[in-house]
Parts: sequence; C-alpha cells; structure tokens
Amino acid sequence: MINKWIRIVGSFLSIACLSGLFLLSCCSKTRVSSNLFNQWMQSSDKIKVLSTVAMIDDIVRQIGQEKVLHMSLISGQIDPHSYEMVKGDDEKLRMATIVFYNGLGLEHGASLSNHLLNHKNAIALGDVVARLVPKEIIYIDRTVDPHIWMDISLWSLIIDPIVQEFSRLDPESAEFYKNNGKNLLEAMQRMDKKIYHAMHEIPSSQRYLVTSHDAFNYFTRAYLANPDEEYWQSRVNAPEGLAPDGQLSSSDIQYIVNFLLEKHIRTVFPESSVNRDALNKIIHDCQKKGLKVHMASSSLYSDSMGGKDSGASNYLDMMWYNTSTILSEWEKN
Repeated sequence: MINKWIRIVGSFLSIACLSGLFLLSCCSKTRVSSNLFNQWMQSSDKIKVLSTVAMIDDIVRQIGQEKVLHMSLISGQIDPHSYEMVKGDDEKLRMATIVFYNGLGLEHGASLSNHLLNHKNAIALGDVVARLVPKEIIYIDRTVDPHIWMDISLWSLIIDPIVQEFSRLDPESAEFYKNNGKNLLEAMQRMDKKIYHAMHEIPSSQRYLVTSHDAFNYFTRAYLANPDEEYWQSRVNAPEGLAPDGQLSSSDIQYIVNFLLEKHIRTVFPESSVNRDALNKIIHDCQKKGLKVHMASSSLYSDSMGGKDSGASNYLDMMWYNTSTILSEWEKN
C-alpha cells in the first residue's frame, strides 16, 4: 500500500514538473516576443524592417545583420494567403521604417492588403522580380503563382532591391550591405545547384510530387524537371489551389487519385501549414483502387519556415530540408 502511494505521489510530481517546464517554455517564448515588440516600439538608430513572411525576413537578417531591427509579421505555421491583421499589427506597420512583402497576390487578406497598399514605404519584392523576369512567373488558371521563393534562383533576385533600400536609408553602411548581399547570393547559388543535382538522383520516370496545395510549381520547374522540359507541370499536383482556403469537391479528390494511379506515385507530402484532411481522403480512395499510397512522415515547408530546432529555421535550410525529405521518401520506395 505504501509503495502504491509513493507511485501515485511520484506521478503527480512528474506531471507537475512537466507542466512547470511547459509553462516556463511558453513564458520564455512570450517574453522573447514581448522583448522584440518593446524594442520595435521604441525609438532606435537602426532601420526597422518589417517583412510579412519569414522567407523575406531571413534574407533581410542576412543582409542587414546587426544594423537593422527586423521582424516577421506572420510567424509560425500560419497561412499567409488569407492572413488578417490582429491586435498589435497596425503598430508594427506604423513603426516600420520599411515594409517588405511578397506581393503577386500572396497577402490577399483584406485588412493586411489594405495596409500594405497604403503604407508609404512598403515594397512588393515579388512584383519587382516579376518586372525583372516576367517570363519566369508562373500562372495557374490565369492566376499568378506567388510562391517564387521555392526557386532559389528567382528568390535571389530580391537581394539587390533590399540592398538598395538599406543603402538609401543608411548610405554610410552601403558597402556593408553590398558585401553581405554578395556573400548571400553566392550561398544561394551554391544551394540552388546542390538541390538540382540532389533531385536528379531520382530517375526521371519517378520524379513526381503531390503536396497539399499548389506551392511547389516553381520548385518542380527548377529542380524536378529535365532541362528545357516543355511540360514540367505534369510532374506536380495538389488537391488544393494556390491558396489553401477553398472547398474541395469530390472531383478535385478524384483528379489527384487518377494522377497518382497514372504515375504510380506512392507518397504524398503534407505541408506544415495546411490541413491534412484532403490527403487522407486521397490515400483512402487510392487504397480502395488497389494502389498503396502513404503520407510522408515529415511535412514539407511551403508558406512558412520551421522553428528553432526544426532544421528549417532559415531560408536555405528550409529549402534543403524539403529536398532531403523528398529524397528520403523516394529511397524508402
């Protein structure tokens, strides 16, 4: 009886300790976020750079380093397509020296879109890229695909506009920003080649990709397709469109099922910021037709990056993480 009570008390103590650690972790995260917000709201000699998404914020971080105070408006595994402003966002936008956003229709939530369009120092980097290389922009059903960061060679084109803005705002440090941009470009070029060669370890006949939503078109064209392949679109598919916020019909599901059957694809890839229900339905329907399809054990990152210990907490790591995840699943098959 005594041993029984010792075990019960021990269990309660273990739960209490775990709860305490959880609360400490949450408080720590809140404190870090609060500290950054407090810095943001105070006057500073540094350039305050607000980016809508983490993929832009990471490029800003590497170019500006200690000379800028940077923050991502949309953080964590939150869908940026339909993001609506929450308490504190208007203050962040108001205090920003400059705002960088993707554009190309990504941030189409009404409240955020309105603020970006009316901010005196907001720059749509995707729109800049589209003006530089209009033929490289992908359209799906006549709608522009905003996910240009999924092709590193395209995403590297945002470096110069950021360097130029920092140099304009802080001309004394222009050479500093220029050198950082140059080093970053070289790192991006190396990763671009590394991913291409890694993906082409997969035989062409098996180089297909099914994900949660239409976020991997640029990735497919850049890294899965063969050189000058005219019909690269046939290598990628997803049940949900460019913005994963629509209602799926049974025909949408059946279309992907038929694609998997036709290409003999056995793995579908969930995305970290998208619900898995559609993929689960697809897997179920494939199994009824005799094709054993499974969901990849790790999610891909599409509209967001990973947390601190995810292996995808910066842009280039995120791109390599996705590549490694795809390769790993192919090796299993």
